[in-house]
Amino acid sequence: MLVSAKEMLTKAKEGHYAVGQFNINNLEWAKSILLTAQEMNSPVILGVSEGAGKYMCGYKTIVGMINGMIEELKITVPVALHLDHGTYEHCYKCIEAGFSSIMFDGSHYPIEENIEKTKELVKVAAEKGLSLEAEVGSIGGEEDGVVGMGECADPDECKMIADLGVTMLAAGIGNIHGKYPENWAGLSFETLAKVQEKTGKMPLVLHGGTGIPEDMIKKAIDLGVSKINVNTECQLSFAAATRKYIEEGKDLQGKGFDPRKLLAPGAEAIKATVKEKIELFGSANKA
Repeated sequence: MLVSAKEMLTKAKEGHYAVGQFNINNLEWAKSILLTAQEMNSPVILGVSEGAGKYMCGYKTIVGMINGMIEELKITVPVALHLDHGTYEHCYKCIEAGFSSIMFDGSHYPIEENIEKTKELVKVAAEKGLSLEAEVGSIGGEEDGVVGMGECADPDECKMIADLGVTMLAAGIGNIHGKYPENWAGLSFETLAKVQEKTGKMPLVLHGGTGIPEDMIKKAIDLGVSKINVNTECQLSFAAATRKYIEEGKDLQGKGFDPRKLLAPGAEAIKATVKEKIELFGSANKA
């Protein structure tokens, strides 16, 4: 059964570790992540972007698939199904479909409007027992075709949004989505420390977990980051393993073209990446 991310993130904040949000793109992704979380005895958050939601035939399809997997694979660790960077409209679609967590990305609205819409969603999420993530200061990198450098959030604006009663807060601290460019300046721990100071017990979220050096990840967790989003890294490891399988001509041997065989090395590669991240984030055996 799906759960809200509230309890797992409150525990993570208190225990100085982070829970990974791993974005899913299809059955292989979801299955690999769930099996690895179970094996590691770690709570997990499955992230779904609006684009991936459309690709997987809509939110109801995803809810059905994940609920079925939890039951059939006998998954006992806490699992949250979370809308990633949701628009106001899509937050409601996911609530209706049976997601257990949503992110409202109001970072492109003027702060007043971001506050109004967040307030309303806080109320709805509380009634339904869902967790709600808000964002302040846009996260850079390429996301749905929009490329931006990593901005730093205003700590006072972070406090305004945190005080509305959201569950977790994504604050831009120079992090970006996708691969990091050569000239990346690194995370702004100064901003993170100020945000943490203003928001207190609020679990903070780090987007763009792919390619941030391990020491920076650990320092961010020490400074209050309790949720780290990973997407690109699983995609890269899946692609590399699939490429290797085909380049070695394995799809031409026997029934190597069977999708169950063709996609198996990629699925294993996702498992290895997720395992590595769970170890780095410190959430193993925290279920």
